[in-house]
Amino acid sequence: MTRREMVAGAAAVSAMTSAAQAQGAVQKFARFRAGGRVAYGLVTGETITEFDGNLFGARKSNGKSHKLSAVELLYPVEPSKVLALARNYRSHLTSGKTAAPEPKRPEFFYKPLTCLQHPGKPIVLPKDSTDVHFECELVVVIGKRAQNVTKAAAASHVFGITAGNDVSERQWQGGQDKDIQWWRAKGSDTFGPLGPFVVTGLDYSKLTIQTRLNGKVMQKDSTGMLIFDVPSMISFASQYVTLEPGDIIYTGTPGKTTAMKNGDVVEVELEGVGILKNPVKSA
Repeated sequence: MTRREMVAGAAAVSAMTSAAQAQGAVQKFARFRAGGRVAYGLVTGETITEFDGNLFGARKSNGKSHKLSAVELLYPVEPSKVLALARNYRSHLTSGKTAAPEPKRPEFFYKPLTCLQHPGKPIVLPKDSTDVHFECELVVVIGKRAQNVTKAAAASHVFGITAGNDVSERQWQGGQDKDIQWWRAKGSDTFGPLGPFVVTGLDYSKLTIQTRLNGKVMQKDSTGMLIFDVPSMISFASQYVTLEPGDIIYTGTPGKTTAMKNGDVVEVELEGVGILKNPVKSA
């Protein structure tokens, strides 16, 4: 990449962002590490144009650009809280031996911040785990403070979307070794891969989402099949918990899931966002 290209790309960040916001155009953002520094940038093709600041305030170009292949992608936001929905696809409710009833309201649970894992980094199977499953999910990124918002207003509080894997140990979640809470079943370290990008301006109501395990498609559905849509879940949650910019919501998984083992590679692909790929290894 030439110096002229880098300067031109950096100068374009503010103009591109302003124009895209005005027109509702699709933009892709990344959080990354390069040269020992962590920064945010606008992704265009195979180039990241870095800017000062974060995703939710003023963004000012700093004259630096990078090849996408030359940086380490990190999970793309740093939330103050991670919420997740259970039982939010009919195809998941009917994937077991007996069908589970549809919930009457969005069924939320928390995942700790320490569960988050970067794209490309390993999902680590705890030494006493026996039945750890993948769960591909659309993840919503909150863009502005949401407290007691209506369903009609909820969509305006969405900054963008990314892909997530709500890794789950089924025996701890509801099997013979069931815990009272899902604190380790869904909250163990590395049980929340996220990324690789945050995408804004994309219609997230009918996107294809899928999981591949060692290259084989294991889950595939549309976000249009959510039982509770994004505005409904944000409005409901905001009646009880204030959502802050950067907070994320894993929105539920479709279809049937299966266990992963040491040496596997799991990929979550969300249309318009990209592929979140993680190897699996034993502790």
